[in-house]
Amino acid sequence: MRPSMRPSPPRSLAPAFLLAPALALLAAGCAHAPASAPGRAAADFFPLAVGNEWSWEDQSPSNAAASRGEPRPVRTVRVLERTADGYFRDSQRGELRVAAGCVQDRVRQLLCGPVVAGRSWRSVVSVSSTERYEIAAVDEVVETPAGTFRGCVRVRAVNRAASGTDLVNEISYAPGVGPVRIETFAVVGGQSALQFRALLRGYRVEAR
Repeated sequence: MRPSMRPSPPRSLAPAFLLAPALALLAAGCAHAPASAPGRAAADFFPLAVGNEWSWEDQSPSNAAASRGEPRPVRTVRVLERTADGYFRDSQRGELRVAAGCVQDRVRQLLCGPVVAGRSWRSVVSVSSTERYEIAAVDEVVETPAGTFRGCVRVRAVNRAASGTDLVNEISYAPGVGPVRIETFAVVGGQSALQFRALLRGYRVEAR
């Protein structure tokens, strides 16, 4: 998730969308957010169970198919199994679990409670890369091809790619559903540019 290039479609569920995050002025289309999501834990925003499935439609501005009037590419990810150490493995080789109040993969914490606007944390991805996370807003309304979702939480992940260049990834999670909007921006010299956008097109979620 290359400051000057649109990232390749992610291989795994949420984690791969966060491999190249960056700072941006944030997405339109959502309502005013209060300071917290009372009574909700991080796990409520990303239900994990074998058989759960999500499909996202690529609505990136540089999408060539859309410019030709063709159907937009869709990526579907399905949870296939639970590993011996408690991770849910998906069809794109992603692995997620809930631990210590956070939804996490094997490297980074993607969403952590308490679910309050301004809550922040860091994930050390390598000796030279640290991703900074923040709950940018709660109780948003997000419109997608799969419908309108209320009570969403938006998480912003920021990574310094080079001097003067930040990469930002923002994921909006709907309660009981999971990620409904994913956006990646590059910020170079103070100017932000949308690199990638995916919106939920369909999903099938069973109880955890």
